[in-house]
Amino acid sequence: MTARDDALSRVDLGGDRVDFLGLAFDAWSPNSVRDWLRGRHADSSYAYLVTPNVDHMVRLADAPADVRRAYDDADLTLCDSRILARLAAFAGVRLSVVPGSDLTAELFGGTLLAGDRLCLVGGEDGDGARLEALCPGVSVVQHRPPMGLRGDAAARARAVDAAVAARARFILFAVGSPQQELLARETADRPDVRGTALCIGASTEFLLGTQRRAPRLIQQFSLEWAWRLGTNPRRLARRYLLEGPAIFPMVWRWHRSGGKGPGVRP
Repeated sequence: MTARDDALSRVDLGGDRVDFLGLAFDAWSPNSVRDWLRGRHADSSYAYLVTPNVDHMVRLADAPADVRRAYDDADLTLCDSRILARLAAFAGVRLSVVPGSDLTAELFGGTLLAGDRLCLVGGEDGDGARLEALCPGVSVVQHRPPMGLRGDAAARARAVDAAVAARARFILFAVGSPQQELLARETADRPDVRGTALCIGASTEFLLGTQRRAPRLIQQFSLEWAWRLGTNPRRLARRYLLEGPAIFPMVWRWHRSGGKGPGVRP
């Protein structure tokens, strides 16, 4: 676990940790997370947050040790999915929903200040400049690692080097799961790193308009997955229609066991 010597404490924010499917989630409200982020600076002791959704939880059921550790060691673990929160409620667990896309929008909506530096690991060519245009006065350093990052330790090391060298207030790891969580955890091993890292997936694509996020009403009815599937069926059909449904028997078995142990994939 990384240090929190200059971060707001869990008691200050009313944040307990609750277990669901063997992963400890932080029960922080969106406003509490926003306040925590606004209190973080470029010279703050390094901390990173992860935002698991259904896809992440299914994968974690039989994930290798390095991926599991990347989630277990996160300074903040926030539920990204309304469906996951509904399933947790069925099992008697209350999860606060704090989507990673909302956190990214919050950074550019008032948390980042003129003179700040941000590091983007991932994205498309030119995304750094486009993000700078959204937030005048903020400098964005972008590093684009190659494909196949999960099995390329040297490329991950170069990405970590870029994140550390940026000396940024915030680091956005936008290379998909579990690559981004691995990078965040490997960055924590560097004694010279500072700032706050967020594992954000496709959040910058929504922010820049290269992907359109579901309307708020669809989000509120927990149908954002259907919206995304309809807009990109070739890429997301397997995730949502074949792999994602494994979450239902996982939750059922976990609930029947009295909430003991990790979720197990059927």
